[in-house]
Amino acid sequence: MADAVFLKDSEYALYRDLIYAESGITFTPTNRSILESRLKERLRERNVNSVTTYFDKIKTDKEELKGFLDSITTNLTRFFRNQAQFDALEKHVIPDLINNIKKIPGTIKIWSAGCSTGEEPYTIAMLLTEVLPKNWSFEILASDISLKCLMTAKEGFYSESRIVGIPDNYLAKYFTKVDGGFKILPSIHSKIKFDYHNLKNDSGQRNIDVVFCRNVIIYFDEVAQTAVMSRFWDAMASKSFLFIGHSESLFGMNTKFEFLKTEWATLYRKNI
Repeated sequence: MADAVFLKDSEYALYRDLIYAESGITFTPTNRSILESRLKERLRERNVNSVTTYFDKIKTDKEELKGFLDSITTNLTRFFRNQAQFDALEKHVIPDLINNIKKIPGTIKIWSAGCSTGEEPYTIAMLLTEVLPKNWSFEILASDISLKCLMTAKEGFYSESRIVGIPDNYLAKYFTKVDGGFKILPSIHSKIKFDYHNLKNDSGQRNIDVVFCRNVIIYFDEVAQTAVMSRFWDAMASKSFLFIGHSESLFGMNTKFEFLKTEWATLYRKNI
């Protein structure tokens, strides 16, 4: 096939609208080139010569659609990304939850939505292992629309270049050195359930105490963002907390979340 994929405006509109309908991800003229580049790569991988033929394929084949959506997402993450938010989790959120959750021993339920390759949920798991009182436990659901990223996350192996940001004591305590990098210990891995989830749909989760959805809604338009926030609200427990990316905001959006500024970072709360 040709080295370049050139989408006619009508073809681009078909792909753009299907992606939005299936995932809430918005492509605009500004980032059209990203869509075309990812589509070009996908067609080459699938040995398909026609953008029309491939469009018909993803409209009827749900597994191929999942793979295509996987291919167009950007997955940039690292351990302890935006340390200030983890400081707020440790020093404000966890003490508040311990004070408000009346059942002892208590369990804190956390959802890492858009977990990418797993650095975020593993960071949360290590932190909670360190700071939670001994008679408390936690459960983490880690989800993503990218099956490729979920496979990496489930494996729990990271090359030496990927462990930047992990404190030395955490690295020694929660990882095993193996050929080519480090592998997370089973004691941490077992605390996390990795699962495919498209944020356009209801997760079925309820009574979640903390949601991390960082640097995800930036890819959605306001309508899709509001819908995602509504589904988070339904999934979250009373007096629960929401972390979004430091460059993201719910300002001006029609949600019920209360803005919360702590000494360490800003976040949102379901304050009922």
